[in-house]
Amino acid sequence: MSELVLVTGGTGYIGGWCIAELLKRGYEVRTTVRSPGREQAVTEAVSTEVDPAGRLTFAIADLTSDEGWEEAMKGVDHVLHVASPLGAASDDPQALIGPARDGALRVLRAATAARVRRVVMTSAANAASPSSYATEGITDETLWTDPEDPTLIPYRRSKTLAERAAWDFMAEYDGPTELTTVLPGAVFGPVLTADNLGSVGIVARMLSGRMSGVPRIGLEVVDVRDLVDVHIRAMTAPAAAGQRFLATGEFLWMADMARTLRDGLGEQGRRVSTRQIPDFAVRLVARFKDPSLREITPALGRRNRHSTEKARTLLGWQPRPARRTVLDCAQSLIAHGAV
Repeated sequence: MSELVLVTGGTGYIGGWCIAELLKRGYEVRTTVRSPGREQAVTEAVSTEVDPAGRLTFAIADLTSDEGWEEAMKGVDHVLHVASPLGAASDDPQALIGPARDGALRVLRAATAARVRRVVMTSAANAASPSSYATEGITDETLWTDPEDPTLIPYRRSKTLAERAAWDFMAEYDGPTELTTVLPGAVFGPVLTADNLGSVGIVARMLSGRMSGVPRIGLEVVDVRDLVDVHIRAMTAPAAAGQRFLATGEFLWMADMARTLRDGLGEQGRRVSTRQIPDFAVRLVARFKDPSLREITPALGRRNRHSTEKARTLLGWQPRPARRTVLDCAQSLIAHGAV
């Protein structure tokens, strides 16, 4: 009998690709959805890549509630905890921080009670970065973002505190379950469905012409298929137990992404703007017109990067070129009518 893997958040972008790849590799998969009635959408999305053939089942469980997690873990060998509650838009940082931290602990409590072999939890490269964007350089998994830095945006604080809470929980736990964390960069690549685009929405906005220019922001682009691959490697490799793994990709400025789309898509990329928006203009808009941009202004012009040597050495991970990921992402969005 094949092993059973629980994937949290099957309706999400990363979760859907985890399900598809696990099924391709012969695993049985159970995934959580927050409410009944969402199962069909997940099945249809995954079926664009692989026939579930009776090997995909569902559990109703929400990261904000204890209900359903004990049942979800029954018979599970491994957990890929890739879901993260979005949190309501609010001036209160706890609207994001609390659900992320508490959700991770709910998964770990249920997994350890069920004596699951290993939990692989998705964190973020921003949890292993200089707290301030004022410094540049290359960092690795030994660095922890300082969650007490008052300049830290809620998203970065939530990811850092959730991962910290997970490791603190495991430090007090005495049992067979192991924890590994994966810290991705900016996730792009093909989509399974036009719904719930997540970070891929940036490329969709570029293609549609809704971005009249690009800010001077740099991204470490990782392909969603490579991110899933490193999760599964971290799930199965004996050496991965108790480890953090950065899973960032090649560094690209958003202007590089825009030029890649214009040059690589021909007529389909004609609406992509390659105009660079000056930093002062982004700051003005963030201050007076669009407060949501305030979270990106500290990163303007910064080239913070991360080393993936650990994942390459211990797990044999080899991510694909970022420009290919950007083009594959765009072509998939066009094919799914998302532009």
